Amino acid sequence: MARFNERTLTVRPTAERRDTPLSAPPHPRATLALTSAATAVALMTYTAPVVTLRDTAADLHTPLSAQAWLLNGTPLGLAALLLVAGSLADDYGRRRVFLSGTLALGLTTALGGLTTSTFLFTLTRIAQGAASAAILASSLGLLVTAFPSPRGRLHATGVWGAFVSGGIAAGPLIAGAMPTWRVAYGALGAAALLVAALGIRPLTESKAPRGGRPDFPGALTFGSALVALVAALTLGRDGWLRTPVVLLLAAAVVLLALFAVLERRSRTPMIDLSLLRHPRFLASSAGGLFTGLTVIGLFSYLPALLQQTQHLSAMDTAWLFLLWSGLSFVVALQAKRLAGRVSPRWQLALGFLLHAVGALTMLGAIGAGSWTRMLPGLVIGGVGSGLLNAALPLVAVESVPRERAAMGSGAQQTFRYIGSCAGVALTIALVTSSGGGLAHGANVAMVVSAVLAALGAVSVAVLRERA
Repeated sequence: MARFNERTLTVRPTAERRDTPLSAPPHPRATLALTSAATAVALMTYTAPVVTLRDTAADLHTPLSAQAWLLNGTPLGLAALLLVAGSLADDYGRRRVFLSGTLALGLTTALGGLTTSTFLFTLTRIAQGAASAAILASSLGLLVTAFPSPRGRLHATGVWGAFVSGGIAAGPLIAGAMPTWRVAYGALGAAALLVAALGIRPLTESKAPRGGRPDFPGALTFGSALVALVAALTLGRDGWLRTPVVLLLAAAVVLLALFAVLERRSRTPMIDLSLLRHPRFLASSAGGLFTGLTVIGLFSYLPALLQQTQHLSAMDTAWLFLLWSGLSFVVALQAKRLAGRVSPRWQLALGFLLHAVGALTMLGAIGAGSWTRMLPGLVIGGVGSGLLNAALPLVAVESVPRERAAMGSGAQQTFRYIGSCAGVALTIALVTSSGGGLAHGANVAMVVSAVLAALGAVSVAVLRERA
């Protein structure tokens, strides 16, 4: 069996479990290009509704109380399937899971553009999230195999993290530039199918088979628990003490407890629960959770709020937020230069603090009716987001044994998108439920986001390896 080194979380695998390619050696550059491209498309699909929410809601006749589902469909699928996808990728082939996810993303995104009701659109968004989960979880596993050296892994995860920011930046621009939101979904679906076709030949299969049967009971229990949790978080904006919300939260708690029992008894668990004793894994999980709560939660709804209060067009909003997301891309791409000077854990802490400062800098901008007052906050927040996106993938793969890299990525991103579901629901609730109007509600949401980001900085800073 693999043995943990408590301080470094490295693994000395036996010959039976060595994580090696199954055929020809991997093509590092092609692997990096394809995984980065697919990740960017997945994030474009994720962020497309940010600037088209108003038009999509009007076209589908979606009431205000249900608009959170238009944004939370994809993170629901991501949160429910990321850990499952990571475990399957490690055990049954990262290339197989990656290509299947990319193909599924293309098909479900194109179908999303053909839907005619809020319910059907939400279902396709959930399916897009599930497909994106396969892409995001398997990508880092493919990269760890293609770049086995620490220096190569630093470069690859840095580029991959930058394309997370790049996808976030490009999604609203593409959606805003298209004649309708339906055409945008067709274009994004075609892009995903193209990446799937290009990846068939260059990608090399790799996996870390552990023997035994797939952990289907764990996958079913965990996925059901997260569906219940995310549904409760989304419905909670209309009242946390309502019977459906309470029942969903109770179901999530019971199912998570059952999942823990099943994982302890399984020969091939989806996640090794002993990792929860390691500070590096906890820091990775906390980093993902607070990124979703703060950065994704606030910036997923802010564009729609600007369109509503300042009557900006979808394209104007996309260009404005390119300042934030574009800076995030540039900073994430260059953040690898900090290696050796600033540890990834401190990069996370700094990224959270910069987001907090950026959110506080934007206070009063909505009430003043001036989008120019948001520019300094978008700049500061963009730098912080770039640091987060660069450090998170490296922390994820270093927090687990090398042969479970996809599982480590899936675990961190599961927390990230659970956090995003909660963050979006919380932001919408704070903005729309305030007695002082949208401007006052926006200020409250920004302050709450800043406070949560500060808590995130503290959490990753204190979770350090024991001497």
